[in-house]
Amino acid sequence: MYFATIDKKKFFRVCCLLLVGVLCCITLRNGGGYQVFYGGTMRRLPIYSVHTDEKRIAISFDCAWGVDYTDRLLEIMENNDVVCTFFMVEFWVKKYPEYVLKIDKAGHEIGTHSSTHPYMSKLSKTVVEKELVSSINAIKDVTNKEVTLFRPPYGDYDNQLIEVAESLNLYTIQWSVDSLDWKNLSAYEIQTRVLSRTGNGDIVLFHNNGLHTADALQTIISRLKSDGYEFVKIGDLIYKENYKIDVNGRQIKNV
Repeated sequence: MYFATIDKKKFFRVCCLLLVGVLCCITLRNGGGYQVFYGGTMRRLPIYSVHTDEKRIAISFDCAWGVDYTDRLLEIMENNDVVCTFFMVEFWVKKYPEYVLKIDKAGHEIGTHSSTHPYMSKLSKTVVEKELVSSINAIKDVTNKEVTLFRPPYGDYDNQLIEVAESLNLYTIQWSVDSLDWKNLSAYEIQTRVLSRTGNGDIVLFHNNGLHTADALQTIISRLKSDGYEFVKIGDLIYKENYKIDVNGRQIKNV
């Protein structure tokens, strides 16, 4: 009978890797699938997009500076029967409460984008909580509605930030399609980027004061609608329970 010679060191390494894999799977399952094993540590992930067979997408606007083009954006969406999600920084809310109310009354969803627009991974837990609570309260003071969504400024996050957000019953939301309108791209460039990248369950990032965002929006909406897509608020796109998040931040319904 022939017995293969086994390198004990290699065998030990393989066993260790298998054990780590099993532990990761257990941790992912117990953590609701909100974590991935990354760089030797377990990393929490926000929601970038949603896995769905339905042709549903969500567009979003970050509001931090100015309102120059906001009326036109609202008009385009009203004319096309489109709803979306606005993420607002507290100082913007306090400077333009009439726009917060206008956006809310138009049927759009409002989430927080922090209080002062900092890099929140650099903040202490206490300061992170203050940023979120203060900005939530500022929005509620105007709309009298609960806030359930949060988008980190600059897309910057860490485990602590997501955990604090969850403790406040907030879903942390990123994006899967970046219009790059903040770079003052032309309307055609914005249209091309968004239309070539958007698919089922995607979350598209715009800014309410992007220089050419409004010029691009009508064509984007028309093309996507003609392709059969439905525009929904992020809160209506995401799964609220019984889900996991893959390594790309894509939310997947548990079956």
